[in-house]
Amino acid sequence: MALVFDHETLGQRVLFGTGLAQQNLTAEVARLGAQTVMVIAAAYEGEIAATVTAGITAAVRYDDVVQHVPIEKAELARKVALDTGVDLLVCVGGGSTTGLAKAIAMTTGIPIVAVPTTYAGSEATNVWGLTEGARKTTGVDNRVLPRTVIYDAALTYSLPAGLSVASGLNALAHCIDSMWAPRTDPINQALAAEGIRALASGLRGVNADGQDAAGREQTLYGAYLAAVAFASAGSGMHHKICHVLGGTYNLPHAQTHATVLSYVTAFNAPFAPEAATRIAQAFDSTDAVTGLNALRTDLDAPKALRDYGFEEADIPEAASIILPLIPASNPRPVTDAAIQKLLRAAWAGDTPIFED
Repeated sequence: MALVFDHETLGQRVLFGTGLAQQNLTAEVARLGAQTVMVIAAAYEGEIAATVTAGITAAVRYDDVVQHVPIEKAELARKVALDTGVDLLVCVGGGSTTGLAKAIAMTTGIPIVAVPTTYAGSEATNVWGLTEGARKTTGVDNRVLPRTVIYDAALTYSLPAGLSVASGLNALAHCIDSMWAPRTDPINQALAAEGIRALASGLRGVNADGQDAAGREQTLYGAYLAAVAFASAGSGMHHKICHVLGGTYNLPHAQTHATVLSYVTAFNAPFAPEAATRIAQAFDSTDAVTGLNALRTDLDAPKALRDYGFEEADIPEAASIILPLIPASNPRPVTDAAIQKLLRAAWAGDTPIFED
């Protein structure tokens, strides 16, 4: 069969090296010629941010970071950036921190240098997300794509083992969703498959030994590939579900993705055989769902949405919000009843089985 597809590669500089974050950031700020830098880092990551940014002068340090980026928090941060005359944003932290920097960049055009401390992947995409009135809205805007990403596996040591697993499975969700997302193509499918391989290997290493440097590097490398694939392929069924659960019910981002992933994979895989084969091969398994669940078992991954505050009574409402958001290109037809069944299984932590 002839290959026909339309692929856009995002332009971004990536600096990768364990123990090199401070050195690379200092050099990058000088290269960009920035004079008035705003450093964004959550209060609990202040010590890490101080170390990473020790070689630069910060005009303002901002720590009012909240998950899912409430619009009112974004507007306050935008005002600080404009009032200070900021010409570069440096964000040090996870997805919420990167998300706030993106919210500023979206309206101001100020460039971003991102220094991730988790496996969230937001730093490698041009996707933004804001929450307003208990509804999370996402979109695509090239202004929010960080100009440079500085990866340093040493910065992920601050992540406890459980959060490392959840954050890594969030990255894995980018890979798997990219296999059948609206703009999927052979290039991002190849990146996603390599991302799955690296994440599966790296997460097993990190879970067995939190000080496993090679495992952390592989996980961080896989998370980057996952994000690049996701940025190209777009947001599929999995992400639409998780954005509603996070934005409307304030569920924790990484744990929600880690829990929901196996249910969406079990739902879609039988209707996307080529994608399912790619996923299975990346897991070195005979079956996509089997390979994913074997990894989840090895990692003792999050199992049930009820463990994170989601109420069974909210399932009908959640399904009604999710259904209109599911891409028409999803490989399996989706109904309100199907979403309710999926959410109920994920709420309870039941084995993800969906009949053809």
